[in-house]
Amino acid sequence: MAVDLYQMGSGSSRLFGTLAQTLSSTSPAQAHLDPDDYECEPADPELLLRECGEALRNRPARLQRSFISLREHTKHAQPIRVMQWNILAQALGEGKDGFVRCPLEALNWAERKYLILEEILTYRPDILCLQEVDHYFDTFQPVLSSLGYQSSFCPKPWSPCLDVENNNGPDGCALFFSRERFLLVSITHLRLSAMMLKTNQVAIVVTLRCRETGRLFCIAVTHLKARSGWEGLRSAQGSNLLQNLHRITMQSTVAEDQDAAAVLEGQGLPLIVCGDFNAEPSEDVYQRFASSPLGLDSAYKWLSSDGQSEPPYTSWKIRPSGESCHTLDYVWYSHDRFGVDAVLELPNEDQIGPDRLPSFHYPSDHLSLVCDFSFLEQPHRLL
Repeated sequence: MAVDLYQMGSGSSRLFGTLAQTLSSTSPAQAHLDPDDYECEPADPELLLRECGEALRNRPARLQRSFISLREHTKHAQPIRVMQWNILAQALGEGKDGFVRCPLEALNWAERKYLILEEILTYRPDILCLQEVDHYFDTFQPVLSSLGYQSSFCPKPWSPCLDVENNNGPDGCALFFSRERFLLVSITHLRLSAMMLKTNQVAIVVTLRCRETGRLFCIAVTHLKARSGWEGLRSAQGSNLLQNLHRITMQSTVAEDQDAAAVLEGQGLPLIVCGDFNAEPSEDVYQRFASSPLGLDSAYKWLSSDGQSEPPYTSWKIRPSGESCHTLDYVWYSHDRFGVDAVLELPNEDQIGPDRLPSFHYPSDHLSLVCDFSFLEQPHRLL
């Protein structure tokens, strides 16, 4: 099926395009938790990828990145590929963020959406965790549903996108997972708190069962408060998220004996947490996650020579205040429950170019992070 993306997300009226019109008419307010009941004709990912290439033929070629293999995955199960990406809300990119070296034409949604979809289709994640999504209902949900993904969207309560003229609604976090590979067990939307006060930041936590292995695990996506001066708030938000993750992973409503045993032993379910934390590794919120009783480690540290250092950047932009090059995005995982088989390398400075990000060849000011994970066998399960 050819998906007519030119008709999708071109305006602020939330009119669905050719593909989306085949879906039932659910209002955005009702669709934050998306049931697995959309009737949608399957799309061919290769055909859609070629469509992206055709739409982008007048732009520079996309950034070429390779996977760095870290270990051989188990021969008994296919790895789980996870993508983490702040895709840059369209309203913010055009109306608020002030990318002074990025031509406004490069941010045109009619083409930028193809760059985003091209990145997703190139790496084909089993689980996709996105931030700053403000074209969920008219673009990403219908297109990715046609590619076999089930999804959920959690908007920010007071999205800055709503301050932009001709906006497409609030931005928020979205989580997509392959229906073929996983069965949805439970889903939780969180509005993060700080010092017992609700904040404008959110998270989605999903419990999935791997159809191939029967194993249960949790995956979460979040986007913490941006800007310098808010380090204390980010730390409090991270603490609140960790408390919720501990509660959810420790819930004993599991049917699989081996996972129930893990909960009883105090381990909880295996966990992956993706997010734009808006925090360098020196910040307290990073240290909270690194030292959490949940036993989390950051997957992209494996790119460093000693396996202990984060990449030098995951976001690189130029604003009126100057150049900003920071490590803000992370993929945390239960290091005693998952092995990291491979990670997608980050482009170098020459590839990114002197005008930094976003650009005609890359759609966001944040780079996507992609990791392949495999379940590790627990010692008690081998006896």
